[in-house]
Amino acid sequence: MLSDRVREFLGQTHRGVLTTFRRNGAAQMSIVSCGPYRDGVAFTTTADRAKLVNLHRDPRCSLLVSNETWWGFVVLEGSAEIVSTDNASPEEYRDVLRDVYRTASGEEHPNWEEYDAAMVADRRSAVIVVPRRVYGTAA
Repeated sequence: MLSDRVREFLGQTHRGVLTTFRRNGAAQMSIVSCGPYRDGVAFTTTADRAKLVNLHRDPRCSLLVSNETWWGFVVLEGSAEIVSTDNASPEEYRDVLRDVYRTASGEEHPNWEEYDAAMVADRRSAVIVVPRRVYGTAA
């Protein structure tokens, strides 16, 4: 679903604002560092964050990714796929989190073993926003 132009834009900027929905239907917004991943855009978060609690209950979400001037942006409307220790093998969990780190930071981690241990200790999950609709100035 992501065009080459959108993938290129998402690879150059990692600033995102995620919108999820609270139990009462109100929007809840969170700032995330993100990058293109598979058929969408991914980031990681800890188990106790409102965004992850909301996405477990209701996977619908929107993610605005913007450059630093806010004049170039892409919005992805869709749903979240969550990868955690609850639904992935230890190898898949490790590999997905490493891939999300690479795409959200644009670089390799200096110590993958340390990173892996921190992800487990932090109870992090990878969230992949898979769009049904994409729009914006960079779309």
